[in-house]
Amino acid sequence: MFFDSVAHAMGAAGQGGAQGPAGQLGAFLPLILMFAIFYFLLIRPQQKKAKQHKEMLANLQKGDRVLTGGGLYGRITSLDGDELTVELAEGFSVKVDRGYIAGLANPVKNQDKKAK
Repeated sequence: MFFDSVAHAMGAAGQGGAQGPAGQLGAFLPLILMFAIFYFLLIRPQQKKAKQHKEMLANLQKGDRVLTGGGLYGRITSLDGDELTVELAEGFSVKVDRGYIAGLANPVKNQDKKAK
């Protein structure tokens, strides 16, 4: 007898809830809002930063001061496709793949130099 009333109560719980398309949208509304928040706070800024880094790598020129992914500062002495020769000290150069350049060492000074 007890189990019949429990089963009946469990079956009746779904009957009184919101029905139709509006009820289904209301159920997914929190998920939609969470995705929108994640997109605008996490995904979009990360994509923007990656795009800026890709543009910076494409615009590298001879003479630019760069910071490598390993933390070494140097000046680009030659470019050969994706292979850069970076002078770390006078008379000491290393070859670095373009993808391992973390950024410009002095971006403001480099922009001033290019403007002149």
